[in-house]
Amino acid sequence: MDSANQDINLNSPNKGLRAGVPVEGAAGNTASTLPPGLTEEEAEELRTELIKVEEEINTLRQVLSAKEKHAWDLKKKLGLSPLHEFKQNITKGWQDVQTSNAYRKTQETLSQAGQKTSAALSTVGTAISKKLGDMRNSPTFKSFEDKVGNLKYKMAGGQGNGEEAHSATVPNPVQDNAPL
Repeated sequence: MDSANQDINLNSPNKGLRAGVPVEGAAGNTASTLPPGLTEEEAEELRTELIKVEEEINTLRQVLSAKEKHAWDLKKKLGLSPLHEFKQNITKGWQDVQTSNAYRKTQETLSQAGQKTSAALSTVGTAISKKLGDMRNSPTFKSFEDKVGNLKYKMAGGQGNGEEAHSATVPNPVQDNAPL
């Protein structure tokens, strides 16, 4: 195949044609067999119309390309870059999302869920505080607290830094040999 004679422009109405050799299905192809119910005269009209439509398509492509180039030049003169346009598109898209019903309903639902969660955590926190307060006032905790105070007194050698032992009920903490 001689590639020098082949039209490689994909927008060309002659795409796929080699110098003077028609390709099956290409515009202007005078095939000897016609589809059933189509006369030679009708086929020729259709071929002519196809050629005109393909030429119009190419013209429109050229006009569109010229318009796109002109738009690009105008944007360049205005200092609008693709990044700037991208930022504007993202901003507009985010605004559209925020004004949508689905977003507003979701936001309201999450807000209510947050309020309910906050109230539940507050209740749990109050319950834990109460339980810890009750536990601190229990005889077991008092006994433990006394033993820790005695241990601190023993570790300081009975001479602390001006502080007394926590337990006022134990007369001589040094002699207390009870296990922890």
